[in-house]
Amino acid sequence: MPETTTLRIAVAQSTVRQDPTNAALLRASGTEVRDLMRQAAAAGARLVHFTEGALCFPSKHIMSELGPDEVGASDWRRADWTALENELDQITRLSRELKIWTVIPSIHQLPDARPHNSMYVVSDTGKVVTRYDERMLSTTKITWMYTPGTKPVTFDVDGFRFGLALGLDVLFPELFTEYDGLEADAVLVSYASTGVGHNEQIGIQACGTAANNTCWISVAAPANPGAGLDSGIADPHGAWAVHGPSDSTPGIAVTDLHRSDVSQIGRDFRRRTRERISS
Repeated sequence: MPETTTLRIAVAQSTVRQDPTNAALLRASGTEVRDLMRQAAAAGARLVHFTEGALCFPSKHIMSELGPDEVGASDWRRADWTALENELDQITRLSRELKIWTVIPSIHQLPDARPHNSMYVVSDTGKVVTRYDERMLSTTKITWMYTPGTKPVTFDVDGFRFGLALGLDVLFPELFTEYDGLEADAVLVSYASTGVGHNEQIGIQACGTAANNTCWISVAAPANPGAGLDSGIADPHGAWAVHGPSDSTPGIAVTDLHRSDVSQIGRDFRRRTRERISS
């Protein structure tokens, strides 16, 4: 499609399940994701953004090769990769059918190493056009579970540029400064945590990051009770434009991104100032 001045996006709030060895749970997650995709398309969204763990957020206890009572290296041979791939295939086909872009986190299998914790970008033609791998892994993730990513990733939809962040990436302002330099109009942040009581700060940081970089920040969070964070989209002024359901139920929130809200003057000023300081 041609470049536009307004782009409608949806951020999803979906149930996060923790056992990648259980094909029935993977199918349940996939079914819920596809239902939310249909809701987003019916609302006129060009893109729908899902949380970390939308298909599965593997538990360190379930995956531990030492058993559930002691955390050790994850035994990824036990994951049902066939069932996971089937759910992803259905998502890509539905993206083509609905003509909607889908950003869906999942586990990315590697042949000779631990998998990546990743975000797949599926175009409205049903193609996986790029993938982002979480870079700032937690101690648990880097020690027992995943291989970290190494680079930022952007993609364009109808003339709007999107950056991607996953998991604890949200805590590192330098990643968003990097996306500012890459002229991202919005950054899609997929975040889930099994901890309780500390996630409220994520929303505060998202609004501050949006204002600091005059860009849109979409935060996709779990629908699970006790998550402590609702999905939402912060505008370039640092205010929430829209929130997902506040009762920890699955759903979507939709808003329009306006090109005029992204300040090119502010972006150019930040670039020149950083260049002057670093020279």
